[in-house]
Amino acid sequence: MDIGVISVRYARALLKSATQQNVQIDVYRDMQQLADTYIKLPKLRRTLDNPMLSIEQKESLLLAAAGKTPAELTKKFVALILKEGREAMMQFMANSYISLYRKQQNLISGRLITATPVAPDTEAKLRGMVEKRTSGKVEFKTEVSPDIIGGFILEYDTYRMDASVKSQLRNILNKLS
Repeated sequence: MDIGVISVRYARALLKSATQQNVQIDVYRDMQQLADTYIKLPKLRRTLDNPMLSIEQKESLLLAAAGKTPAELTKKFVALILKEGREAMMQFMANSYISLYRKQQNLISGRLITATPVAPDTEAKLRGMVEKRTSGKVEFKTEVSPDIIGGFILEYDTYRMDASVKSQLRNILNKLS
């Protein structure tokens, strides 16, 4: 079977159930935390694939990876995944749920990278600009990266605006050489 098809089916069922119970935002936060944990701890996936671990140990690991207090529906979903032996696909299911939830709620993920911390009013202006352009709500993450020297990098959907000093210097260097 195709991992993508299976993970999307499970994610759709989870979103439908979460919507019916009106806990979709709680499950969304759990799935975001779980997806982030998979990225930050690549060994988690290999650990879950270990046949020596009991179902209870795997459940404990997945629930810990989902955050401090996962929603009841998340707990039931993890138990179902383990019962069905689909724990190897959990990362894909979490990412599929995130995508489906964002589509349902018309949420756009955006990222602002600056060399120094940004004032809240500047962040709000940029968020407003993105929301106006996309006609949707924006989840904005700000990052501070001194590597870009100055300016900013704004990303959302497939759009990327690089107004950093680092990229401008790189462009000048490329023209000179």
